Amino acid sequence: MSQSDPADEALATIASILDQPEPPHGANKAAGETSEPVQETPAGDEAPVAPTSGADGYSKMGPGPMEAIRFKWTVRRGDDGGYYVDETIGASSVPVTSGPMSAEAAIKWVDDRESEANLRFDRLRNEMAARTDEVELIRLGGGDI
Repeated sequence: MSQSDPADEALATIASILDQPEPPHGANKAAGETSEPVQETPAGDEAPVAPTSGADGYSKMGPGPMEAIRFKWTVRRGDDGGYYVDETIGASSVPVTSGPMSAEAAIKWVDDRESEANLRFDRLRNEMAARTDEVELIRLGGGDI
């Protein structure tokens, strides 16, 4: 048996994680956790619609295979009447708050951050897939990198 490069195994593991479908939203919640209003990303090219109660509670999650490292952005109304966006990573992080801003600006901020996160995630996934392909090609003796 030949000894494989640990980087090959790591890339294969990461690629297999990225190939798994994400669980439905809320599937990993512990029993007894309350659900907060979440604005899911609609399918297709539809523009997201704010909850009927206004911007307060408007929320989106970033992409990724593990909930523990996903970004989440949630709009809340402050005591001063302004809107604030709490940005967290995973369920137990301390939020980083931006604001005050108008309701429209807060929703746009959340949408922009989610869009940027999706673009970065897609670039990373494509880069990892390309590297996995290169490693497989080298492993099979088909090329020099």
